[in-house]
Parts: sequence; C-alpha cells; structure tokens
Amino acid sequence: MLQARRAALSRRRALCSTLRMSLRSASPALAAALLFGASTPFAKLLVGEMAPLLLAGLLYLGSGAGLAIVLLARRSRSAEPTRIARGDWPWLAGAIAFGGVFGPALLMAGLALADGATAALLLNVEGVLTAVIAWVVFRENADRRVVLGMAAIVAGGVLLSWEPNAGALSAGALLVVGACLCWAIDNNLTRKVSANDPMLVACLKGLVAGACNSALALASGAALPAAAPLAASLVVGFLGYGLSLTLFVVALRTLGSARTGAYFSVAPLVGVVVSLALWPQPPSAAFWAAAALMALGVWLHLRERHSHLHTHEPLEHAHRHRHDEHHRHAHDFAWDGREPHAHLHRHEALTHAHAHYPDIHHRHGHARGEPAQP
Repeated sequence: MLQARRAALSRRRALCSTLRMSLRSASPALAAALLFGASTPFAKLLVGEMAPLLLAGLLYLGSGAGLAIVLLARRSRSAEPTRIARGDWPWLAGAIAFGGVFGPALLMAGLALADGATAALLLNVEGVLTAVIAWVVFRENADRRVVLGMAAIVAGGVLLSWEPNAGALSAGALLVVGACLCWAIDNNLTRKVSANDPMLVACLKGLVAGACNSALALASGAALPAAAPLAASLVVGFLGYGLSLTLFVVALRTLGSARTGAYFSVAPLVGVVVSLALWPQPPSAAFWAAAALMALGVWLHLRERHSHLHTHEPLEHAHRHRHDEHHRHAHDFAWDGREPHAHLHRHEALTHAHAHYPDIHHRHGHARGEPAQP
C-alpha cells in the first residue's frame, strides 16, 4: 500500500515537473499569440482609413522601426549577439520573401475576390501547413498528444470563424490558401535562424516587408492616411507584429515550428475576446465550444513528454544560454559569471537521454520503431 502511494506521488511530481517545463517553454508562443490576436481588432478599426495593402505595410514598418529603436537603446548592455550568422542569411532572406512579401500580396489579392468569412476560415490552414512542413520536410517529431492537440486547436479555429453560408473554394480562397502556405514556409525557415537575436530577426523582417508592401501600395495609387491613423498603425504594428514576432522567434528556438505554430493558432480566440470588449455582445455557443477545443489542445501539448536516448552532433553557434547540461564549456575570455550570457561556443558530440523539444540543440532524426512516450 505504502509503495503504491509512493509510486503515485512520484508520478504526480513527474507530471507537475513536465507541466512546469512545458508552460515555461510555451509561454513565449502564447504571449506572441496574445499580442497578435489582440492587434487584429485594432487593425480592423484602421482598415477604413487606408488601403489594406498599405495598412499591412505600415504595420510591418511599425514593427521594424520600433524594434530598431529598442535594439539601439539596448546596444551597450545586451548580451545577445547583434548580428546574423553568415550561413543564416539565405534562410532569413527566404523567410522575409515568403512571409513578408509573397504572403501579404496573395492575401490582399484573395481578399479582393473572397468574402471575409471564407478568408477568416481559411487562415486557420497556416497552422496545419506549418506543422505538416515541419514534420515532413524538417523531420520534427510528433507524438499522439501533439497531433491531437494540433487537431483540437485547428478545430477550435475553424469553429470560431465558421459561417454556414461561406462560399466554396474559389479563386480568391485559393489565393488565401497560397498566402497561408507562404507563411507556413516562412515559419519553418525562420526556425532555421532562431538561434540568432530574435529581436534582430524580427526587426529585419519588419523593415524589409514593410518597405516592400508600402511601396507596392503607394505605387498602386494608395494615399498616406492622416497623422493620427498613421501613428496608430505604427504603434499597433510594433506591439502586435514586432514584439509578437520577437516572442514567436524565441518560441521557435525552444519548441520548433510545429508546436510554436499550434500555440500561435489560439490568436483568433484572443482576437474574438478583444472584439467582444470593443463591440460588446453576448458570446455565442460557438465561441465557448471553440475556447474549450483550444484549451484542450494547449493542455495536450503541455502534457507532452518526449524522452529518449539521442546524440548531439558537434555544433558551433552563438545565442543566450546558461551553463546547463548542454553548455558545459570553458571561456577563452574574461567572464564575470553572469547568466544568461551569449557568445560563440562549440558543442562537442554528446549522447544522453532526457525530456526535450525540437529546439536548437535537439534537431535530430528518430529511429523507426522508437518506443512511444508516456
């Protein structure tokens, strides 16, 4: 009897430890979803003030310019390397092209042909495509809980934006799906550069994407709005796009693409909550059902425990870190003992077993027939 109680207590402690680790890893992705989801209703308030493509450009410019100011302010006291590794530039360029140029252009073209309800429904495809690319192309692991959690979150998003009279898949709808595919590719390419300073990555994406979209809108005949909506667009962009994207890159660093995309898919729920605050009305039954499905999906992801014997290949990179089991190295410079800190460091080959996510140190394949995790 006593032995059984001890075993049960040990299982509860292990579960609590797993949940704490999972919540700590998931918090940047959930915070990114909160900021982005909250920005959508405020962006909706600005749509009538300017052309949609120009608004997209100003939101990105606000994120890039705001983050650039923060980067300059913290330059003297930041431990994060403020440069992009040479080998990461092609990945970052691809992410900017797909996520900041092609994606918004396809979305705006699709919105001109498809109704808003259909577009909102189809935007949930981004999370699915992000996960599929991560699992198929980049070989991220996916156990039963992760897949079921993703399905629950996506089902909640579909329910949240479902309109019974929404049209069938038209040319406009296909363009929206194309935009989602571009953003899914962007998410997975950004994962490849997530060891760099997340704020610098987000800043560069915002500046380039903002300049391209704004220039395209102005060349198409759009006019700049008055000072007040212009300033509001930049502020919403800084908070809902700049800080959100910074946190998203942090999450990619610790969780990988599929899990980050799944957590970020709760953003529409946040948008609905903020919309209800701005335009009060009783929440519908569909809202509560969607909230329950998304909560179930997040819970399943938090309960994931992926552990097995794995080998780390030799790796050299720079990022903020503490001297944990993956960072046991000497310093060839004067170090004041502060952690976390950042510098170029090398990981030697290491084989061990512990619970982990597909983060920047655990991007490895899995042997066929590997035992399922509890």
